[in-house]
Amino acid sequence: MGQERRRKEAEMNADPKSTNSILYPSLFYDDAPAAIEWLVKAFGFRKRLVVPGPDGTVLHSEMSYEDGVIMIGSSKPERGCLSPRRLGAVSQALSVRVQDPDAHYARAKASGAEIIRELQDEDYGSRGYMAKDLEGHQWYFGTYRPGEYWDNFPAQWDPKLGIHVT
Repeated sequence: MGQERRRKEAEMNADPKSTNSILYPSLFYDDAPAAIEWLVKAFGFRKRLVVPGPDGTVLHSEMSYEDGVIMIGSSKPERGCLSPRRLGAVSQALSVRVQDPDAHYARAKASGAEIIRELQDEDYGSRGYMAKDLEGHQWYFGTYRPGEYWDNFPAQWDPKLGIHVT
């Protein structure tokens, strides 16, 4: 049984349409079709799958950026899944590692993304910026890779960063 499962997993990972990512955030938009097109244009995502719904909605979609995948759908008020535009707030931000944050920043800005934190070098070695998309989801794009800096950080209090790392 274990060998069969591993074989199937290997086949899935060998499929160029699959991803090595193990986390797939779902985002909801009042105008999901427009958001999908905007995310392609402004942030460089690639459409993998779009399942249209009634009245111009999107039941489900998958978009990729390198090995990462996000799922986009139309707001579903009956399930409490709403766009930040409708909520008037956000409860999360998404972080995306990009190879060239300067070029990515220029593309996003030229496409009308609202820059909420300018491109900058971070104290922990990353370079990146933050933006809002057309309905208010917040995004961080930069060279940050979780663990890359902190795994080599000595266990101590760093008053400059305001954290204790163990």
